[in-house]
Amino acid sequence: MTKHKIAIGGIKHETNTFSNVKATVDMFKQNEWESGQEIINNHRGVGDYLGGIISKGEEMNVELIPTFWASANPMGLITREAYQELLANLLSSIKQVRDLDGICLVLHGGGIADGVEDLEGSILSEVREVVGKKIPIVATLDLHANLTETMINEADALLGVNFYPHTDCYERGQEAVETLIDIVEGKIKPVMHFEKLPMMIPSSTSDHSPVKDINERCWKWEEQQGVIDCTFFHGFSHTDIPDMRLSVLTTTDGDQELAATISRDVTDEIWDLREDFYLPLPGPREGLEQALSEQGGPIVINETSDNPGAGAPGDGTHLLKEMIEMNIEHACFGFMYDPETAKAAHEAGIGSRISISLGGKTDSLHGSPLAVHAYVKALSDGKFVHSTEMYKGKKMNLGKSARLQIGHVDVIVCSIRAQTFDEQMFILHGIDVTDYKIVALKSENHFRSSFTPLAKKIITVDSPGLSCYNLQNLNYKRVNRPVYPLDKGFNRREDKGSSELQ
Repeated sequence: MTKHKIAIGGIKHETNTFSNVKATVDMFKQNEWESGQEIINNHRGVGDYLGGIISKGEEMNVELIPTFWASANPMGLITREAYQELLANLLSSIKQVRDLDGICLVLHGGGIADGVEDLEGSILSEVREVVGKKIPIVATLDLHANLTETMINEADALLGVNFYPHTDCYERGQEAVETLIDIVEGKIKPVMHFEKLPMMIPSSTSDHSPVKDINERCWKWEEQQGVIDCTFFHGFSHTDIPDMRLSVLTTTDGDQELAATISRDVTDEIWDLREDFYLPLPGPREGLEQALSEQGGPIVINETSDNPGAGAPGDGTHLLKEMIEMNIEHACFGFMYDPETAKAAHEAGIGSRISISLGGKTDSLHGSPLAVHAYVKALSDGKFVHSTEMYKGKKMNLGKSARLQIGHVDVIVCSIRAQTFDEQMFILHGIDVTDYKIVALKSENHFRSSFTPLAKKIITVDSPGLSCYNLQNLNYKRVNRPVYPLDKGFNRREDKGSSELQ
């Protein structure tokens, strides 16, 4: 039996165009920048897309050829220089592979570089230019992808995660390899159709309705003969580009009409449920008061508006300021991005008292720096291994980190931006979150995978920020109008937002 040769790799970034922090080569290298066997070594056994690709490829006895992989934390535009270097690395490594049967890429769908608004469409086009039309290309996407015709035209299949938190990255990686091999062996001939709605949605967990209901409708369609995949893509609403819209992508085995019917059916349901996506959220003070009125704990409070996982700076002070002013007992905050403060804590040492200007250093939108006195309770190198279902087994390094005690509040500061996925950063600094009344953190939804089983209740608070829940607070200038919820009372049928290609 012929052993199929598959190239794997990718470039992944979620770009928040409202952020003033550019994604440079150094930002990618600080996070993930891997070539060749390094990709296999770093992702085998890890619960991410590449981990799934590797496990399924090895199970199917596929010859996996690792090329180039890079990802950076969400932030502002990728610099022109960074994108050119990223693309050159990926293309040159693919060119070195002879007799390829297919390519399996990990992309995001929400990436933007300086001068390149459709990052993934550009990547797929460039890869297609290298390998030609006959080599099948399958790519995984984040559910916050902003789908484009170019992406669909250049790929043979695009598979997005269904869950937010993205606990199915590993499974989508596995599915991508299986789909690619089926194409290579002539078992399927995928055709895709996507429908877009003139609509943007805030951060919406798939654990609850309406996303839960829409996913179930997609899965019901997938039970039908000949349907390969149906995915609801939320789009990345913190991106100010003309074609910012959510979408539904259906892939069938050669049946274009069926793919179109399914995508239109699901988008009709989304539109009918549109008002259910926008719920009123409390501000930081109100959320804390709600938490204190609850019996028992821990009550987890997530500051959705300053989520580094959506391009926010991670050093916002709106929530922490209220916690310190209220001097809440049995409260912890994990974590604040502030390398200057982390350095000061390390220089002073455990047991020292330091006067600091905490947070608020990136911009003024997320709150002013807090002038406080802090007791240095613990220090660390910021290294741990994720236990979250999303990235289980993945090694993390957030640089010099510290646990500071400010009044009654325990605050963790780190030197590298990241959102809070699980309790490992707390544990690293001697904090058992189950012993606390209030556990505050910066994340929109990914924390839920680990914290839902631990929390008595979760309260989401919103305030000014680059990842705010209330989209009316963002200064959109380029997005095509009308678009819900910025505009209401218009006929969506007049918005041209569908594509069918094979």
